[in-house]
Amino acid sequence: MNTEAIAKRLVELCREGKYEEAQRELYAEDAESIEPEGLPPGALGNVKGLAAIYEKGRQFGAMLEAVHGGSVSDPVVAANWFSIALAMDVTMKGRGRMNMSEIGVYRVRDGKIVREQFFYDVG
Repeated sequence: MNTEAIAKRLVELCREGKYEEAQRELYAEDAESIEPEGLPPGALGNVKGLAAIYEKGRQFGAMLEAVHGGSVSDPVVAANWFSIALAMDVTMKGRGRMNMSEIGVYRVRDGKIVREQFFYDVG
C-alpha cells in the first residue's frame, strides 16, 4: 500500500474504534510512538516496537470509564507522511469527563507505519 492508502485505511479503522486492528495491519514491527514532552509522572510515554504500542493502547483503554463520542479527520498526505486530527469525549477513571483532541503525524516506509507522533497541550 502507498501512503495515501495506508492513511485512508487508518482513518477507516480508527473511526470504527479498531485501534489495535489498525496497528496490527498497518504498523511495522519496529514502529515507534512518540508523545509530547512534559507529560506528568505516570503518563503513557514514548515506546518502540509493536508489542509496546499494543500495551500502550491497552493501558490507555484501562484508564477510560466511558467513551461518549469522538471523531477522526480525513488525512492530509505529503510524500511518506500524513496527519490526522483526533478528538474524543471520554470519562477518565477518577478524573471525570473531558474532551481530548490531538494531531497525529505518521511516517510510512516500505508500506508500513514506522512512526506516530502526537501533538496536544500537556497539563
